[in-house]
Amino acid sequence: MSKVITPREKDYSQWYNDIVIKAGLADYSAVRGCMVIKPYGFAIWEKIQSILDGKFKATGHSNAYFPLFIPKSFFSREAAHVEGFAKECAIVTHYRLKNSDKGLVVDEDARLEEELIVRPTSETIIWNTYKGWIQSYRDLPLLINQWANVVRWEMRTRLFLRTSEFLWQEGHTAHSNKEEAIAETLKILDIYADFAQEWMGMPVIKGTKTENERFAGAVETYCIEALMQDGKALQAGTSHFLGQNFAKAFDVTFLNKEGVSEYVWATSWGVSTRLMGALVMQHSDNEGLVLPPLLAPIQVVIVPIYREFEQLAKINEAIQPLLKELEGAGIRVKYDNDDKHTPGWKFAEYELKGIPVRMGLGPRDLENGTIEVVRRDTRQKENIKLSQALEHVKSLLDQIQTSLYEKALAFQTGSTTRVNDFAEFRQVLDGKGGFVLAHWDGTRETEEKIKEETKATIRCIPLNNPKEEGKCVYSGKPSQQRVIFAKAY
Repeated sequence: MSKVITPREKDYSQWYNDIVIKAGLADYSAVRGCMVIKPYGFAIWEKIQSILDGKFKATGHSNAYFPLFIPKSFFSREAAHVEGFAKECAIVTHYRLKNSDKGLVVDEDARLEEELIVRPTSETIIWNTYKGWIQSYRDLPLLINQWANVVRWEMRTRLFLRTSEFLWQEGHTAHSNKEEAIAETLKILDIYADFAQEWMGMPVIKGTKTENERFAGAVETYCIEALMQDGKALQAGTSHFLGQNFAKAFDVTFLNKEGVSEYVWATSWGVSTRLMGALVMQHSDNEGLVLPPLLAPIQVVIVPIYREFEQLAKINEAIQPLLKELEGAGIRVKYDNDDKHTPGWKFAEYELKGIPVRMGLGPRDLENGTIEVVRRDTRQKENIKLSQALEHVKSLLDQIQTSLYEKALAFQTGSTTRVNDFAEFRQVLDGKGGFVLAHWDGTRETEEKIKEETKATIRCIPLNNPKEEGKCVYSGKPSQQRVIFAKAY
């Protein structure tokens, strides 16, 4: 397979697909709309999982697991929820196959009494379960998360960004009062934003969704929005305040301290393997993947450069102290001394895979007591003393992590435009794209017309949005604040 990446400037979509496939992150599957996450891609997802799981547990949450199949009747109990997901549901109707003269067919005598929905999200099955778990205020708060797969039938798919089946975590919590539930929702939003910025090197804007874009069944949806290199927005995570909607739908009540029965208050929140797509698009270049060191499965790769096996033996011996130092410092390092490929091939391969730091050691380096170091993000090369390599690499990994975030933040800032009329609004969206800060009259009608005419949606109403008198960019009606519009994935 050719390792050549389609230039980003030529075809952004193909550039993205090339990196995902050729860097070994994922592959297409035999099942339409579904993907195979390859070992290297799954190693990155495991890093994301591990970090977020630790943050959830540190804030009092526990993991559980709920069924993949949900009785169809459960969805009908919350009207907005069923309306929001009805067109995306995969449905199980039978439980057996049989042989016939036409081959293997569905056994019509094995039809389920009630159809089962393959989990698109778990609110309904979880709240039906919580009814038996919650009796009094002593059972609250109930802070549960699950790592799972979900299915939302998609007609147009793209690896990681939109697939019919994807992996995610979904938190579902129950509280005794509204204030505590809202605080939980915002706490998780902060966890998502901090993770995106500190670990992924991806700046995000925290905000609320409009009623039109709100999660089906939620009272309020909070989100983090990121901006990709093509000027399109990506919703990177959501946290929902569900009010008492699901508690009422499934009759989940508790006795408060005064012995009075009340409905509980709920939240749900999640991020998915879509973060993998964001990671690819946020930092990568025309040479391939660029990974922030904190999430890279391999942070440093060392490649011996030799012509004769006697030289390799000397390099193998000389590199051992540095390998022990790097591993002892908690740095994820790989020493690639196999003879299956040339050093040049390895350099290109590890550049494609986005390894943050590459080191090369040859006979001349041994004589001089030096080692070549190349950072992936800038491709800058330098020769340093082998004795100073540990401290240099530790500093370099920190520099790369910071630099990636600062570069992405500068791009986001430079791609955020304030506009005051619809002609300028269109011009920016059709030109450089990015985040467009514009006044909106607050109506669903205007929001839908703007989307219809420009394909741009309101990504969020930023938290702590400053009040500003103005006129709606589309209708000219009074507006009290600007919101963020963008074309999006």
